[in-house]
Amino acid sequence: MCVGPAEALGLTLSVLAEAVDASAALVVPSSPVGAHTDVAEVLDFARSCDVVTFDHEHVPADVLEALVSAGVSLHPSPAALVFAQDKGAMRARLAAAGIPCPRWRMVSAGEGTTEEAMAYAVAAVRDFGAEVGWPLVIKTPRGGYDGKGVLVADSVEEVMPWLERALASDDGVLLEERVDFVRELAALVARSPSGQASAWPVVETVQTDGVCTEVIAPAPGLGDQAASAISEVALRIARELDVTGVLAVELFELRDGRVVVNELAMRPHNSGHWSMDGAVTGQFEQHLRAVLDLPLGSPRPLAPWSVMTNVLGGEDEELYSTYRHVMARDPGAKVHIYGKAVRPGRKIGHVNVVGDDLESLRARASHAAAYIQGSVRE
Repeated sequence: MCVGPAEALGLTLSVLAEAVDASAALVVPSSPVGAHTDVAEVLDFARSCDVVTFDHEHVPADVLEALVSAGVSLHPSPAALVFAQDKGAMRARLAAAGIPCPRWRMVSAGEGTTEEAMAYAVAAVRDFGAEVGWPLVIKTPRGGYDGKGVLVADSVEEVMPWLERALASDDGVLLEERVDFVRELAALVARSPSGQASAWPVVETVQTDGVCTEVIAPAPGLGDQAASAISEVALRIARELDVTGVLAVELFELRDGRVVVNELAMRPHNSGHWSMDGAVTGQFEQHLRAVLDLPLGSPRPLAPWSVMTNVLGGEDEELYSTYRHVMARDPGAKVHIYGKAVRPGRKIGHVNVVGDDLESLRARASHAAAYIQGSVRE
């Protein structure tokens, strides 16, 4: 999705693709195949690039260190990226900066025998549960997304399998209080190496079974003062962590009116897909501008409301025949398909609509996405 903005800016993209038929490889002519976990392959790829950036956070530390040692320009830097890779490190760093978060605790193996280590971990879980109340939210510090790597546990017994896996690794588990929230929000900002920054409107994200299914921009009912305060938190995080590129800050809006940070993503993010059609500068163009230290574009919305609905994979792998109906029924709907293999529940595309009537926009986007994924046929 960076291809269009890159062409408009006169930039040449190259992608290290996991396979010849990877979605990015289908649209980027320079797409050598390689593994993001292989130091030699990544270094060989990076030698042809002026700047290297990321579309996910899972590049191993040894690969990042090798790139830095080779003098490759990385955005965001490994020093910043670690706080999107490791949720425990993120919690500790945000807490040190005074950024509001749910109460949390990292639990790792204690010293001694396996039995003693397990007893130590179990005691830590019991103590935290007694402090904040059950149920607890249990997270793997690394690798989880879209509801994966997250468990809501009502007892220590439910946490035991996670503790056993944690004792077999050095990652541990992250315990968090289960906050009483009314909705989820996201603040998307961009920051360049020279320190210029911009912020899109704060949005509401709607989750279904741990997967984002809808984004509304701006978040309905969020006052100007509250929205400004949230944007300032996101911009502050970008400054504190020295983030370059796009940063997504996912938040919970609590019933008492407070807002706490849930997670960070240092890349163009699902919560910002609406900006492709709903803002003067979309997130993919802005990310390119930011990592190349070009002047940032305006994030101003083009209409009072934008709605993005994700297209999730269904049983039918053939999508093209659905376009005719969607385009004829709603010429104002913008359909974006990712070229990914269709699997049930997988994000394979999204639909954007913009305009003045929020409820109408939600209905239009929802119908178009549902028709493409095959859950409605009218």
